[in-house]
Amino acid sequence: MIFLNTLTLENADKLLSSAFTTNDDFEYTYTSYSEEDTKKLGRKFANYLNKGDIITLNGELGSGKTVFLNGIASFFGVENDVCSPTFTIVNEYNISKDFPIYHFDVYRIKNSDEFLEGVGTDYFYNGICLIEWGDEIISDILPKNTIHIDIIKDEEDKQKRIFKIWRKI
Repeated sequence: MIFLNTLTLENADKLLSSAFTTNDDFEYTYTSYSEEDTKKLGRKFANYLNKGDIITLNGELGSGKTVFLNGIASFFGVENDVCSPTFTIVNEYNISKDFPIYHFDVYRIKNSDEFLEGVGTDYFYNGICLIEWGDEIISDILPKNTIHIDIIKDEEDKQKRIFKIWRKI
């Protein structure tokens, strides 16, 4: 089943709850008008994350991937601003004794073989995985229940972003 809905901060709890508790296909769009809107969406989204969830974040440089991740991190009490692990490939944030958040930036990885050799998929099962550029580089090794977030910058309004949040099983 595919749901085509506009996600707002008011209906986010209902729609995201459904997305995280079923294995159905879905597609939601959210319009952010500021960095604060993007962080608020990240905090709402974080409320539903659990160990084993994998989220890809896709969008050109400066589209808001890390701003969204800062919203997620703030929900979990991560004090420092999250920065993209462009050169280290993965940053780990220990949010509880049970599991961490793994923040990947696979921009510098050539393909999934290089990811498997250098990083591996053990992370996928041991925490929450947030993967920048995942759809473009390692999509062939991501589990089917991965949730994808595409962020598109508005050409006219430099603050506005369109988030497409989707899963296709």
